[in-house]
Amino acid sequence: MRGATHATWAACAVAVALAATACGGGGDSGGGGGAGIVSSSWGDPQNPLEPANTNEVQGGKVLDMLFRGLKRYDPKTGAATDMLAEKIETTDSQNFTITVKGGWTFSNGEPVTAHSFVDAWNYAADVRNKQNNAPFFADIAGYADLHPASGEPTAKTMSGLVVKDDKTFTVALDKKFSTWPDTLGYQAFSPLPKSFFSDHAGWLDKPVGNGPYTVDSYTKGTGMKLRAWDGYPGADKAQNAGVDLKVYTDNNTAYTDLISGNLDLVDDVPAQQLKNVKNDLGDRYINQPALIIQTLTFPLYQPQWNKEGMEKVRRGISMAINRDEITKQIFRETRTPAKDWTSPALGAKGGFSSTLCGSACTFDPVEAKKLIQEGGGLPGGKVTLTSNVDTGSHRDWMDAVCNSINNALGEGPVCTVNPVGTFADFRNQQSSYKLTGPFRSGWQADYPLIQNFLQPLYFTGASSNYGKFSDPGFDKLIDEANQESDPAKAIAKFQDSEKILAEQMPAIPLWYQNGSAGYGERLSNVALNQFSVPVYNEIKVS
Repeated sequence: MRGATHATWAACAVAVALAATACGGGGDSGGGGGAGIVSSSWGDPQNPLEPANTNEVQGGKVLDMLFRGLKRYDPKTGAATDMLAEKIETTDSQNFTITVKGGWTFSNGEPVTAHSFVDAWNYAADVRNKQNNAPFFADIAGYADLHPASGEPTAKTMSGLVVKDDKTFTVALDKKFSTWPDTLGYQAFSPLPKSFFSDHAGWLDKPVGNGPYTVDSYTKGTGMKLRAWDGYPGADKAQNAGVDLKVYTDNNTAYTDLISGNLDLVDDVPAQQLKNVKNDLGDRYINQPALIIQTLTFPLYQPQWNKEGMEKVRRGISMAINRDEITKQIFRETRTPAKDWTSPALGAKGGFSSTLCGSACTFDPVEAKKLIQEGGGLPGGKVTLTSNVDTGSHRDWMDAVCNSINNALGEGPVCTVNPVGTFADFRNQQSSYKLTGPFRSGWQADYPLIQNFLQPLYFTGASSNYGKFSDPGFDKLIDEANQESDPAKAIAKFQDSEKILAEQMPAIPLWYQNGSAGYGERLSNVALNQFSVPVYNEIKVS
């Protein structure tokens, strides 16, 4: 999905061989939830919570509580199962007939119909609405008329969407896409009520959805209160009275609040606390594989990073990073050195391969230095890494990566860190293409398909292709894989596209990230889904 970001911290008491630690600011000290209310750490989302404009983790957590779409990904297996879809039919993997289940309403009482989906999707695709996730609708016929590369739209809706009746609509894609139905659990495809269009500003102040929770209040910088919706018709009703999401700018503070009983749930355990967490929490600590990878992306829109020979420099930088030592010393078995651009949580049958990055992901200081010299050297003789530092121990690992690069090249401090204070500020710089050096681009999958780790990030013009990588051979393989009806053949083509990434290195795979969480004694039945997000509706409060 989304630029993956989780919780935050910055304690200065840890001695790490590779990384200098950084002291950070405080955060809302929170307070325990009330009767039946789960209190959980959170970070402000980048944008208002429109489903088609949210492509980062913090906003995604809320949308997962507010909305249900045609499909839902099973929290345990990740399988795409029918939710509001009664059936999705096709004979050619290009033209689909979708039947929407009856009996579903939004929390304001409005029925969820075929129009609720079609109107939402047309809004998302309309270039005038400037929705981040618009490219997810690019496969639908007529998208280019509603979302032209330049100029005004020549249509009001996508020709490929046709409402047949209140329960039925058809979708025509511009080409075959065999796994397209499995993408429909992604939140960008959520239905929207009429109030979203008639009173857009009012809806943004207090979003109305069709999921198990409703928004009670939201104060930016402080938190959001969600309450269980008694009228929710789904089988996955909330098992608690609500969730209070509390904003922290330093997750070390969140962890302290958890231990002291002032917070119920931290959904990413700080790196500096990993040595203590098992003693602190025992079996109330969760550490499990997740569909998340951490990468460094190069701004190929900057000529100095995209000139001839720079692919050698980019590969050389990758080989100067000692992933094994960083993941062991800093992350204590919650990260695994990356060997490709996907995730082991997909499994071999899902497309994961531990060999596709090859030597480019192997620490080799001699070869790293040689490649960088052959490619013309670092632009300006230096490299600067950028990330927000309010979440995810990013300052720690960036310092470690820079130390590794400096030691490998043996040329003094050629690598430095550019810390950005908040996630929202970093995302704004990233999405407006203002960064001048490699930047953090962690990815939490939107849906459990190998396609989602590749197309949104590296396909020309894709929604999260913030480095502006473009390769015709890569694009061709992605298109062919999407049209392939045989899953094994499709995966083989996706993996062939990864070989191009290994040659060009538009982004450096760093490590695969586990989902980690800790929770207090009031809670039970706490679990993370495959995307590392707490399954809030299943949590019980004693």
